[in-house]
Amino acid sequence: MGKRAEGIIGVQKSGERFRTKIDWLDGRHSFSFGPHYDPANTHHGLLLVSNEDRIRPASGFMTHPHRDMEIVTWMLSGEIEHKDSEGHVGVIYPGLAQRMSAGAGIWHSEINNSKSAEAHLVQMWVAADTENIAPGYEQLDINRELAKGGLVPVASGRPDLAAIRIRQKDATLWAGRLAPGAAVKVPEASHVHLFVANGSGTLAGAGELRQGDAARLVRAGSPAWTAGPEGAEILIWQTDDG
Repeated sequence: MGKRAEGIIGVQKSGERFRTKIDWLDGRHSFSFGPHYDPANTHHGLLLVSNEDRIRPASGFMTHPHRDMEIVTWMLSGEIEHKDSEGHVGVIYPGLAQRMSAGAGIWHSEINNSKSAEAHLVQMWVAADTENIAPGYEQLDINRELAKGGLVPVASGRPDLAAIRIRQKDATLWAGRLAPGAAVKVPEASHVHLFVANGSGTLAGAGELRQGDAARLVRAGSPAWTAGPEGAEILIWQTDDG
């Protein structure tokens, strides 16, 4: 992964990510995760986890605990069912903004109940700005907004954005489903992480990025992203942490 000075863009190619491959899961990790550890790659700004997971039919993550994390799951294809110890149950599908606040402690499961279809998702974690809060859950269908093009706020701690709420005032997740050749400006922040969930495109200053690639920006302004010939779906974390 390229790593350069403040104000410059570093690129992580898809194949450079850590990989967990077992019988029911094929996971790619943008940062240190579980048994995969690199002290030089533990986070980018407030973003601690960005995992791209492919879950086989009739399998998934059995009940397990979390604490003091804001966890956002974004489906690319298929569905998973969320259940947690606070009584929340929800089916997560493409275009559904969903977050779980682990707070003082929560147990949950994420299962692909389909007998034939793989579930493909990106799960992302940021630390809560306040510890020991009450656990929570929220989901909202934003397919109509995504269909308009441009960037759509998915999850944010900013009260001025029409997105699901996370307990981290300095973080916002944006998503875009962009038509071929469509261009957007990357939001400006102290740290920005752009992940290509589907398709391809070009980021000014970084060149072409394809599915699974990511760019890490540090006070780099608002470079333009232009979708490639097949279009692109992108996920952008904007975090301001000094």
